[in-house]
Amino acid sequence: MNGYTIAIVGAGLVGERLVSELRRREFPIQELRVLARSARTVEMAGEAFEVGVAEPDAFEGVDFAFFAGTEGEKGAAVQLASEAISRGAVVIDNGSDFRLDDEVPLIVPEVNEDALENHNGLIANANCSTTQMVVTLAPLAKAFGLRKVVVSTYQAVSGSGRGGVEALEDGRDDVYPKQIAGNAIPLIGSIGEDGLSTEERKMVLESRKILSLPGLEVHATTVRIPVHTGHAESIYVEVGRDVELAEVLEVFGSAPGIVFSGEADDFPTPLEAAGESGTFVGRIRVEGNVINYWCVSDNLLKGAATNAVQIAESLVKARV
Repeated sequence: MNGYTIAIVGAGLVGERLVSELRRREFPIQELRVLARSARTVEMAGEAFEVGVAEPDAFEGVDFAFFAGTEGEKGAAVQLASEAISRGAVVIDNGSDFRLDDEVPLIVPEVNEDALENHNGLIANANCSTTQMVVTLAPLAKAFGLRKVVVSTYQAVSGSGRGGVEALEDGRDDVYPKQIAGNAIPLIGSIGEDGLSTEERKMVLESRKILSLPGLEVHATTVRIPVHTGHAESIYVEVGRDVELAEVLEVFGSAPGIVFSGEADDFPTPLEAAGESGTFVGRIRVEGNVINYWCVSDNLLKGAATNAVQIAESLVKARV
């Protein structure tokens, strides 16, 4: 075929990155539709789009529908995913509404691409902070086994959408519980009865599902910092046996999706990761069965748009 008809639901930061990633990765497109709550003209990734209204009939003829808009009961995915599927589309949802549904595969292609075989038209894209972490955990799990994971995140404001960027750049004060400029806020989302924030719970539960390790011990502390783009994570891992540094370097050096130099003083930062689609690893330390390392990724790309497009690419590959 000459290409696929694609719908992107949502004209925000992730929707724009989806446009640019589809173009950059040369995904075969016959028609690209952008849908939102209201019709308007927008520029996304240097292209002008006549945005259509996200309603059931807008999905007629669509092959892949990427949902990148509002989550929750009133969000586009909850309201319209089934309508798109009933019209023949495969829905790839970037939100959290379906991630923990047992009937919906939660996919990071480098980790669990085979889980796509069981999809029923709806596929969930993982949370941004979870995605980069499991890309690094999966090769360790395969090589050594996993016993325990402790992660502290340092997450960029673009993870909160345009409002987060404005809070940093313009001093908007209605996005975060405290000022973000020059600060660090150890609360992303709301706090539940167990003391975990929304973001921390996502990292725990989504990681277990993606890695197919339902009993994995995961402890997360998630922090918002005044960086525009790029999430960083400090990760402590207890594996199944004592390991040598050379073994760990070999595992990371050959793992899919990981960018890694192996030099102790060549560490990645959000500034270098922004605009790149990989997951960057550095500062690796090993003692017995404990591995400590640092990883950074562009939260709007591998943490959202790139991973979503990779899912579609995997589906296309399976059809050939």
